Amino acid sequence: MLDVIIIGAGPIGLACGIEAKKKGLNYLIIDKGTLVNSIYHYPMNMTFFSTSDKLEIGSIPFISHNSKPTRAEALEYYRRVASHWKLNINLYEEVNNIDKQNEFYKISTQKGIYSASNLIIATGFYDRPYFLDIPGEDLPKVKHYYSEPHPYFGMDLVVVGAANSAVDVALETYRKEAKSVTMIIREKEIGMNVKYWVKPDILNRIKEGSIKAYFEAEMELITPNEVCFSDLNGEHHIKNDFVLAMTGYEPNFEMLENIGVDFHQDEFKTPIYNSKNMESNIKGVYLAGVVCGGYKTNKWFIENSRVHAIQVIESISKK
Repeated sequence: MLDVIIIGAGPIGLACGIEAKKKGLNYLIIDKGTLVNSIYHYPMNMTFFSTSDKLEIGSIPFISHNSKPTRAEALEYYRRVASHWKLNINLYEEVNNIDKQNEFYKISTQKGIYSASNLIIATGFYDRPYFLDIPGEDLPKVKHYYSEPHPYFGMDLVVVGAANSAVDVALETYRKEAKSVTMIIREKEIGMNVKYWVKPDILNRIKEGSIKAYFEAEMELITPNEVCFSDLNGEHHIKNDFVLAMTGYEPNFEMLENIGVDFHQDEFKTPIYNSKNMESNIKGVYLAGVVCGGYKTNKWFIENSRVHAIQVIESISKK
């Protein structure tokens, strides 16, 4: 019987494991993918908002060669953290079911069954994209993740969205010689939270016409050779090779619902938890990191949710 199982081997899940080890708890971290799986799937050339010191966990210094660390530097850093602390982690092991049995939880995966007195859900959100829910979205030309610009050289691209990921994709593919880049944006303007050093760039590219942008627009249909969308000026059909749907991502609500976690009746479907110890309405089930914000995935970051690990493990260790 374990004291705690941590679902999610992202930075916050690792931080929980470190705190559990420091308290002498018997713990296990489980993740369906690789170490810091979400960061691994970020675009290859991505740069963080935060400075490196704000991404540190486990008292291990994060030294970056830049003012803002890169994806590659973060991957190297969190590998080093996991190795230094010799964390007990099972990777590529997806949780299939969680059962409450008396005073403990039984966690079933494709590789085994584990029992623990407490659970920490630190699953993040990046592995569950928002879908457009339109005909043609299942075509191979439609991508919900972006890695690098090379595959889109000489192609007619449509980028859906106006937040950081969409802006980064539009600018990078444009500069790496996509044939054309068109942004389809539901809102009236580029996102308010777009990185301050990037926003002037995208606005200038749109203004000069290097990147075409349609605002207050809705995608309606994707075919092998074109896309159809509507805006205030009517319906449009444009030639298209790839659709990069950077429409955002959502937490694993199904896992929370299956355990019995309740949610506030708000637009963000915020899960209910005690802000002092991060315990949900279900005894022994704790939440940590981005998952705490529900649909508001920009509320919690590594830098402001690292403290969740301390709060959670302090509560568990007192039991």
